[in-house]
Amino acid sequence: MTVPFVTVEGPIGVGKTSLSKELAATFNYHLLKEIVDENPFLNKFYEDIEEWSFQTEMFFLCNRYKQLSDIKKFRLMNDKPVVADYHIFKNLIFAKRTLLSTEYDKYEEIYKILTKDMPVPNVVVYLHASVDTLMKRIAMRGREFEKMISRDYMEQLVADYHSFIEHFEKMHPEIPVIRFNGDQLDFVKNPNDLKYVLQTIRDTLQQRSLQQ
Repeated sequence: MTVPFVTVEGPIGVGKTSLSKELAATFNYHLLKEIVDENPFLNKFYEDIEEWSFQTEMFFLCNRYKQLSDIKKFRLMNDKPVVADYHIFKNLIFAKRTLLSTEYDKYEEIYKILTKDMPVPNVVVYLHASVDTLMKRIAMRGREFEKMISRDYMEQLVADYHSFIEHFEKMHPEIPVIRFNGDQLDFVKNPNDLKYVLQTIRDTLQQRSLQQ
């Protein structure tokens, strides 16, 4: 039976890390968190996206590559389940939006080389919400570099995520994608919403295990 590997994805501020922590605690999975605050280029990126996008995206790609290599070697290959608060495909979403076409072509080549042997999730949890909801949540958590995120940028990002998830489902029909609407569900403040989300994910994982 394949070792459970769940990834939680969605745009900035949608609650990926919060839900991943709950999944890790409830299912006794190892929690893999993406490195965000440690990226030395983020502040410069939001001040001048065109100037600093390549450096920013390469930092994320290299760090996520190292993280996924480690969980493959030390967790999944030793039958230890994992939940991650990102899928590495997000690199292409952000890079496509921010890089010049010539830079993106080079970036995509590097991405394909690095991700060729990376572990593939059994289940993808996709969290989505309106731009209003996302902007409110970003403001509430008060990260300094996120204060520079514009509404236009968020609108583009939300649209990019929707398009990419639809593409992902077509390209990977064998991997279930569970969608949760952050405007209708608040799994951080509402215990019933959290219970519903966790049970839905549990049911999907059980179905996957029966199919294998």
